[in-house]
Amino acid sequence: MKNPVKLLLVFSAFFGLLGAVIGSHMAGSGSYALRPIHAHILVVGWLSLFAWAVFYKAFEVKYNALSKFHVWSAILGTTGLVTGMFLTNVASLGLPEGITLVIYIGGGVGLLLSYVAFFVQAIMYKPADK
Repeated sequence: MKNPVKLLLVFSAFFGLLGAVIGSHMAGSGSYALRPIHAHILVVGWLSLFAWAVFYKAFEVKYNALSKFHVWSAILGTTGLVTGMFLTNVASLGLPEGITLVIYIGGGVGLLLSYVAFFVQAIMYKPADK
């Protein structure tokens, strides 16, 4: 893939839809047990991935190793974090606690690394001469 915009937009849309479905479920059931997961899916999954898609679309950034690392660590980190939150706090699905904790922490670390990569990307960004 030459450009991360479409990839980030598709995952942003997925997380937005998932967050809306979870929010609808909570409203309908009257249970707010999924509130932290719902919030993280929408803020990190929908909003952050969308903002990064806009960044890559609006600014001329080389899609290099740092960009690839940023995009994939954001997608995998978000997926791991919210899956780990669900498995740790709501339904373990019979998995050992150590496994769910590794998914949760691994996702969080991956997501944190994506924010660090974006920070470096933003610092290194130089506008093209026009």
